[in-house]
Amino acid sequence: MTKPLLTKIKLLTILMLILTFTVVSLSFLPKAKAETEIISLTPSSGYVGTTVQLIGNISSEGGQYIVQFDEIDIASGNATGYEVTETFNVTSTFVGDNTFAGDHNVTLIDVKAEENDTATFTVLTSYSLEILPKLEPPAQRQEGDNVTILLNVTGGEPSKTLVANITVQAPTNASYTNLLNVTTLNTGSGSANITYPESFSTSPNTNFTGGYKVFRNETLTGAFTIGLTNASEYHRFQCVNVKAVGYKQNENVTITISFEEATIHSKNVTAEMGVIHYANWTIPSNASIGTYTLNITSISPNATIKEVPDTQDFTVPGFDVNVTTRNLAGEFVQDITVLVKEDGELVDNKTSGAKGLVGLKLEVANYSCEAKYKDEKVGVFSLNVTGELSLDFNCSLTNLRIFVKDKVGHNIPEVKLYLVPENETLTTDIDGTAVAHSLLPFNVKNITYVLNASRYDDKHFNTTIITQLPAKPWVNRTVICPTLKLHVNVTDAKNQPIQNATVQAREFMGGLPYEGNTVDGNVTLNCVFGKYNVRVYANGIKLNETTIDLFENQSLLINCTYYGLKVYVTVVDYFGQPIPNANVTLQCEGLPLRSNRTEYNGVATFSDFIGGSVQITIYLNDQTQPCVKTTSSVDSSTTIRIKIGRYVLIAGILVETSQLATALIIAAAIILILSIEVYRRKHLKKKKSSS
Repeated sequence: MTKPLLTKIKLLTILMLILTFTVVSLSFLPKAKAETEIISLTPSSGYVGTTVQLIGNISSEGGQYIVQFDEIDIASGNATGYEVTETFNVTSTFVGDNTFAGDHNVTLIDVKAEENDTATFTVLTSYSLEILPKLEPPAQRQEGDNVTILLNVTGGEPSKTLVANITVQAPTNASYTNLLNVTTLNTGSGSANITYPESFSTSPNTNFTGGYKVFRNETLTGAFTIGLTNASEYHRFQCVNVKAVGYKQNENVTITISFEEATIHSKNVTAEMGVIHYANWTIPSNASIGTYTLNITSISPNATIKEVPDTQDFTVPGFDVNVTTRNLAGEFVQDITVLVKEDGELVDNKTSGAKGLVGLKLEVANYSCEAKYKDEKVGVFSLNVTGELSLDFNCSLTNLRIFVKDKVGHNIPEVKLYLVPENETLTTDIDGTAVAHSLLPFNVKNITYVLNASRYDDKHFNTTIITQLPAKPWVNRTVICPTLKLHVNVTDAKNQPIQNATVQAREFMGGLPYEGNTVDGNVTLNCVFGKYNVRVYANGIKLNETTIDLFENQSLLINCTYYGLKVYVTVVDYFGQPIPNANVTLQCEGLPLRSNRTEYNGVATFSDFIGGSVQITIYLNDQTQPCVKTTSSVDSSTTIRIKIGRYVLIAGILVETSQLATALIIAAAIILILSIEVYRRKHLKKKKSSS
């Protein structure tokens, strides 16, 4: 062996030893596991009230964990595997009094492993303004009213006085400023309030209508509105309260209220102590829904001219009145128009949507309503509106339910019913039923309805006329599908009639099968109008099938070429000699076993055979185990030749081929030995004679 080759072998040996040592060493190392850590805090900073999601891992699989906020337990549970997902709110409910500004520790603790990890959440300072008292719309403040401005601080520095610069900007763009001191608690929260205009200097006021903006340290954080009326909307019969300030003592003004440029009310009022106060007018009982304009104008000499005119809009909105239109069966009806009249005049009309809903806006009053469907009046009803209202109204509309059956009462599915004059196509369901919804009955409009029934690509079979449809929730009508005669003649492979064959007709669209047995090859079935698949069976075996359109009486010939066949099975030995008296059995699926023996010519004959896949089994010499088992397909009269190579027929006796071959070999050997011995003896005798 050469030296370079020895060197290579040594290097390979060393490398294999190193790899083996590494694998063995790694197998003794402890398995890797998750460490306790906080993967993320989302978000990592925020105001008091922020919801935070913690995602992390712990070392103990499925182990218990605790989440702390500045050493306060705020959540606990068991990990999913090694994973922890937890949410908490940064409020006093969860984190105690630790809501002051700055960084706070969030700690994840693995209870079993006694491990933990910490992340930081930063609380930010939040300022908010509230305008008091809070008014629920449509209530609103009026000229001359005081407003309380409340400043709230959360997440601030603990126990510290903060100074805020509060500025109010009036509709005239004039601004008024004052300082507000807020002292926080140890939690970092605090509040203080100031009253506008009382607590502000340089002649502030609420003498003008419109929006007032509130700023904290030049940042817009609030707003309020001043109006002339104590509400921004009124309903009929409600009193309109008007107040305006900034006028001279005993100054006369005119208050006008207009709607769509028409004055509907006017009143002269005198100011008392510079204040106009008027509360002697109510919304009229016939007031229209819409926007109204109120205007105050001085009519005194040396009249006051305000920098922002005393003009304000208010609305008469109406109440939400929801009417759900239904038919007499209680179903929603779309496209019904509801016309609403007050004192004979149309005030509103709306059309119902998919769920029969009609949304109206109506003021306090008694109304007469009319429902129309396809331009026909289908009902009237009254409304007494005093507030928001919801009601159902059943219109005079009828549901027509159609049953399609055969003459013995079986339901017929998939029938098309074309309804005139609705120009609507209905289809019967699996129960043979179809419904035409919300039809006009004869007491609304005397319509004659026509139903044209058809199947299979509009093959018409019935016309039903419906006159004077009654005004009832449901009206039932039955349509009879005609029954037709199907005469079937069944013949075998020799065109001879098949006795007692079963003929079955099943419609393409399902339903019950029609069935009968042949007499002299003939059977007549009474089937419903339609398309059919017709099958012929003998002893449960399908012989043939075909299809037929049965839209009138029909005759049908079905030739069963697999029935009445003759099958000859020829059994021969290795040399092709016929084997007599072999037991041949034929087995078709679903049919009884048939057996016969071969004659002198090796042929077994089977008459009146039903074709198909046939299993052939052959037994020899009354054996219990088959000699041959094979499969053949038979679709006509035929001869099947089966060669049994295992046997040879000698003098009428079956001998196994292997035994015959052995015997022949032995015989040949004996003959050879005898020939050699004869030759040897002749040669020896000749030799002695020569001597």
